[in-house]
Amino acid sequence: MENNIEKKIIFMGTPEYATIILKELLSSSYNIVAIFTQPDKKVGRNQVLTMPHIKEFAINNNFTSTIYQPNSLREAGVFETIKSYNPDFIIVAAYGQILPQNILDIAPCINLHASLLPQYRGASPIQQSLLNNDKFAGVTAMMMEAGLDSGDILGYKYMEITPVMFVEDLFNYLAKLAAKLTIEVLEQYEQIAPKKQNQTQVSYCHKIIKDEGLVCFDNANIIYQKYKGYKVWPGIYLESGLKIKSCLVENERKTYRSGEIIKIKGDCIVVGCAVGCLAIYEVQAPSKKTLNVIEYIRGARLNIGDILN
Repeated sequence: MENNIEKKIIFMGTPEYATIILKELLSSSYNIVAIFTQPDKKVGRNQVLTMPHIKEFAINNNFTSTIYQPNSLREAGVFETIKSYNPDFIIVAAYGQILPQNILDIAPCINLHASLLPQYRGASPIQQSLLNNDKFAGVTAMMMEAGLDSGDILGYKYMEITPVMFVEDLFNYLAKLAAKLTIEVLEQYEQIAPKKQNQTQVSYCHKIIKDEGLVCFDNANIIYQKYKGYKVWPGIYLESGLKIKSCLVENERKTYRSGEIIKIKGDCIVVGCAVGCLAIYEVQAPSKKTLNVIEYIRGARLNIGDILN
């Protein structure tokens, strides 16, 4: 595609995943005319009003284009504002809102979804790939339509998930792949023949809620997969509220009494599960700081044979 400087792009995204893609576009010759992101929201126990990652990046880097934060793209004036820019493309990455049809009709809308569609349509594809212990993950560039992540496919990139990869690592790797894919798709857009998604292979993933971090000592592998997928948020925790901050699978197949401390060694304890056992290194009690688990069990007067709960 020639004369990219004349190609105007409206970018819609919210978290760091989107910021990495935006950085790639800003270093190219495309013209980012506006950014749409979610409104600032109150975060944490003290409810501190916090701006989205992409807004913070734009402000810190003196990005001169306008930043918009509508509560809904259906608000009065939003359609007119977007149309007034006369964009050549609308690029969307983890924006957090569904685009209404009147906006989809303004210009080609390309979404960078962090899965190999039609697998894992929805809000948490990266976490889902770790929860399912997948061997590969990827990103898809697709034409947006009214359905949820159901549009025609413009391109893929994929990678192997290593055994030691956590959710923040996978987010970062996939964001970099998505950034490269975005430029490739824009460069080749006129030559790409979009492909329909295979409806027989569709799967979905939902928005994660805090309660999904609750674990019991049923299966060591499943707990570890949750730990990898939920490490950033909501984390994993026991019924008592005790958070498991660092752990590894010690054994996958043996059966034990659930929650029993079966070994104390060095800087960890080994806790039995109905299937397998888990080496736990760090924990955090409610409203307390993170501790090495040896310190914690000493203070809680727990020993081999006791139940961790």
